[in-house]
Amino acid sequence: MDRDSYTARSLNTYKVLTLASWLLVVLTSVFYTFRHPHEGKYHRDTIWGQNRHRPTPFTMNSIITSVYWMILYTMQIGYCWHFYRGEDVYVTAAANVGSHFVTHNLLLFGFIHLWCRSHFWLAEMLLVINFFNLSAAYFRHSKTPRFVHIPVVSGPLAWNFVALYWCGAAMVNAQSLPARILANIAIWGILVYGMFFLVAYKDYSMGFALSILASAIGVSQFLTHIVAFQWIFAFVIMGLLFIYSILVGVPGILGRDPFKRGEIVSEDRERQPLLQDE
Repeated sequence: MDRDSYTARSLNTYKVLTLASWLLVVLTSVFYTFRHPHEGKYHRDTIWGQNRHRPTPFTMNSIITSVYWMILYTMQIGYCWHFYRGEDVYVTAAANVGSHFVTHNLLLFGFIHLWCRSHFWLAEMLLVINFFNLSAAYFRHSKTPRFVHIPVVSGPLAWNFVALYWCGAAMVNAQSLPARILANIAIWGILVYGMFFLVAYKDYSMGFALSILASAIGVSQFLTHIVAFQWIFAFVIMGLLFIYSILVGVPGILGRDPFKRGEIVSEDRERQPLLQDE
């Protein structure tokens, strides 16, 4: 789509909804980081209180994950600002993913409320819906400029994928030995998921994001279960994704493309989202 496809009214609507939904989820995140809900009949806690009091093989380090989201929220301010730029390419790119961004914020807002009230099954359901929402945004708009792509698409999608493990483990109270053995296998899905985007789309932002989140799992598991495989696997995954992301993001180091483009990527998409000129 080009800018002419959006009326002044639709662009103004996006301006209001993107900023309002962003403020809603940011304020909710900050509030429930320090305060817990007082209503409800189930166990109630803060975001990281639930994480701490319900240890699972996918419990994440609160500091690393909080920094991840602070950076993401800050970058999303830049995304909202794109609606006010004069260049058509940025306004159009922002509008193309606007509905997905608003939907993501509303689903994340609901997830936080459910998570803090121990409604893990419903919280997992919202994560599944958001996974399809963000995946649709990724595959429909894979050539979005990087300063829109990272804060609105790849960054949230990477977290949502890992959060499926995080919330899912809490949902089934995965603390038994069989659950931990299954988690030792399931965690490699993070590597497979990241490598798909690195090889098929050359998207190093997904690789770096998943690497950071894998480190959050690794640090948490090391501090709570030193004699276990989960933290070792998490750090191996982190290292592999980090190294491959550097190789994809800085191809000049080798003087050639370290990966052959995946067959699922057609010729008319030769210029990938993070490698195109802005």
